[in-house]
Amino acid sequence: MTATLNTPPLLYARGLRFTRNDDPVFGPLDLHVDAGEALLVQGGNGAGKTTLLRVLAGLLRADEGTIQIDGRAAGAGDRSRYIAYLGHLPALKQDLGTLENLHVLCGLQGRRVRQMPGNALAIVGLAGYEDTLVRQLSAGQKKRLSLARLWLSPAPVWLLDEPYANLDLDGINLVNRMISAHLRSGGAALVTTHGAYAAPPVRNRTLTLGSAAVEAAA
Repeated sequence: MTATLNTPPLLYARGLRFTRNDDPVFGPLDLHVDAGEALLVQGGNGAGKTTLLRVLAGLLRADEGTIQIDGRAAGAGDRSRYIAYLGHLPALKQDLGTLENLHVLCGLQGRRVRQMPGNALAIVGLAGYEDTLVRQLSAGQKKRLSLARLWLSPAPVWLLDEPYANLDLDGINLVNRMISAHLRSGGAALVTTHGAYAAPPVRNRTLTLGSAAVEAAA
């Protein structure tokens, strides 16, 4: 699915600016991401990649600018329905099993139609770990469980902060397959990266954060 002239971007930001202790982190910048598209957010350490995604997710408040989701001003309810955020921390209950974690998260956030927690575990390579406590998993396995949570989310916009971290080559390919499938279903993704990994093989543009934000078509 791709956007048409009459279809607003799934996510749109204009004049977005964020400072910390009066020091500029990024902005002002404009960005948008359409259905069926990925926006790759690049930049060195401290360029503001993680901060930008946290602002878009509603976890931080921008100093200036506006954010729209599917053509409407982004309220808390819209963000919870439209945005799924994958951050550096796994956001998992350490003393619950993997399958129980997914059931709890589906109860809180809903789940994608025709997708079940057990199937999601199999998709990310954690079949057989259903009863394993999260605190017993490796860093890579925790990342895979977070990817299973992402896959179950019904939200059309994915905000992925360094999704390839702690993954081997098979895990990197898994992320790319998930992003490709999500975009084919009409979703969109913002993906932060240092540029050390190949971009997912999907229609994408690049937003480079630094002294001046530059958005380029792929």
